[in-house]
Amino acid sequence: MRTDLLHLGVIAALVVLFLTLPTYYAGNLSRIMVLAIYAIGYNLLFGYTGLLSLGHAMFFAAGMYGYGLTAQLAGVPALPAFALGILAGAALGLVVGALALRTAGVAFMIVTLMFAQAAYLTILHFGTYTRGDEGFVVPSEARIVFGIDLSGETERFAAALILFALVLLATGRLVRSRLGRTLVAIRENEERTRMLGYDATRLKLIAITLSGALSGLAGAAYALLFGYVGASFAAVPYSIFPLLWVLLGGAGTTIGPLIGVFFMFYLIDTASGITLAYLLIVGVALVLLTLFAPQGIAGLIKRRLPWLP
Repeated sequence: MRTDLLHLGVIAALVVLFLTLPTYYAGNLSRIMVLAIYAIGYNLLFGYTGLLSLGHAMFFAAGMYGYGLTAQLAGVPALPAFALGILAGAALGLVVGALALRTAGVAFMIVTLMFAQAAYLTILHFGTYTRGDEGFVVPSEARIVFGIDLSGETERFAAALILFALVLLATGRLVRSRLGRTLVAIRENEERTRMLGYDATRLKLIAITLSGALSGLAGAAYALLFGYVGASFAAVPYSIFPLLWVLLGGAGTTIGPLIGVFFMFYLIDTASGITLAYLLIVGVALVLLTLFAPQGIAGLIKRRLPWLP
């Protein structure tokens, strides 16, 4: 009950921020929520299951291109194209997971990175359709849902809020379910979990597929709400970003991904307004936060509120 109230409070706080913040900061909330969905997908795999992936950008890009290409090339309406984007992320997660889970530890990290690079190079190779690094703009008619044009600031925020709220509430229920508790058991002691009769490999494959679906949802939402699809979203930085967001916000917590995205987004935004060497400031801040809050910002809160999910 407290967990659901916490999540509803976070959603209400986002609405209040949108209504009270200046236009520039309020406009950033939509992007932050979409990226937070991506971070939640990554957190399900890393924070709750204990699998460190260095190639999650391929799932984000799968959702983005799954939506964008079907909308642009086939003229598929927004909602079916969006569903295809989620399906693309889940399908890629299933295939990559089935192959990558033949390895473990550092080898798993390297294999996911290799798959992500293969996906990035595939996007560049089929530049005739994907437009490579240049990318393409999503047709305006493919951004209309139930007669509502999602290119408007308020409409975009409402759509992003609905998606984020659904993902946050669903994830909160998932991590408290039997499946979620079993994934945590695998993270803590995989061998003991196997001894108790659980098929750890199958459960990890489920986690990767769900993570791929959520990441694909975030990619499709980004293309839908911001109208752009580009290969840069499949590059290595977009595999590293969710790891940083989750570590900073608090791995293995439901609100940690949002906190991490929020913190890093405005840290970069503020530092870039001070100096051209803003990455130096960002790097120092990240190192200090890692040293003094190794469990992340939500981890510090969890010390005082042990029930925090």
